[in-house]
Amino acid sequence: MIQNNSVHFFGLSIFPFNYKDFTQIFVEEINNKRKITITYATTNSLNLTYKSSELKNIYGSFDIIHPDGVGIYIASKLLYGKNGFKNRFTGSDFYPYLIKELILRKFSIFFFGDTIDTLNKLKINHPELNIVGCNEGFNFNTIALLETINSLQPDILIVGLGSPKQERWIMESKNKINAKVFLAVGDGIKVFAGTKIRGPIFVRKIGLEWMVRLLSNPKYFWKRYIIGIPIFFYRIVKFKFSKHL
Repeated sequence: MIQNNSVHFFGLSIFPFNYKDFTQIFVEEINNKRKITITYATTNSLNLTYKSSELKNIYGSFDIIHPDGVGIYIASKLLYGKNGFKNRFTGSDFYPYLIKELILRKFSIFFFGDTIDTLNKLKINHPELNIVGCNEGFNFNTIALLETINSLQPDILIVGLGSPKQERWIMESKNKINAKVFLAVGDGIKVFAGTKIRGPIFVRKIGLEWMVRLLSNPKYFWKRYIIGIPIFFYRIVKFKFSKHL
């Protein structure tokens, strides 16, 4: 069911989805016992791959890269006009939709990433989720972790280590793990746990949720947004007028 009408950014194919169709891919891959790797593209992750051929190869090895955020949506319109993304897609809005489907289907999930405190809130906020295991993302032994995951054989492995650490880990480990869907989520585990600060709905609708993140932790995010966003759109304009488009 993976669509062919992907949009290309700097040599990477980003697939447009609505939340319903994207969720159906999880269902089909799990039911058919196929292994699939999924990550996301933000202005920051595309900036990272722009500067590194190694990272571009890692991201290009994923079966699906989905768009994440208003920056990618706007960039698709600048590059491809009406052939850009029809709708804005954000992981933070998709994950609650996915949670409902996972509860309905009773698929098993292993969460890897974030902190112990965040992971402890997962079952509290979603007691109906079939969470078979968790491991925090700041102190782990990969060999022991792989043994634990394989003993539990989850349908979905959700990895939230931040980009590009999580993508590297998934590509290095996927052939050693008995799971079907590998989903990179960045700090999306906080969305599952209900602890992510998102700001008012009207701020999300006008595409300024990144500003909430910046204000909540300016020391961490200032370079990504204040410097990274202008650099990203400079590269998009440059890409548009290059021979590669």
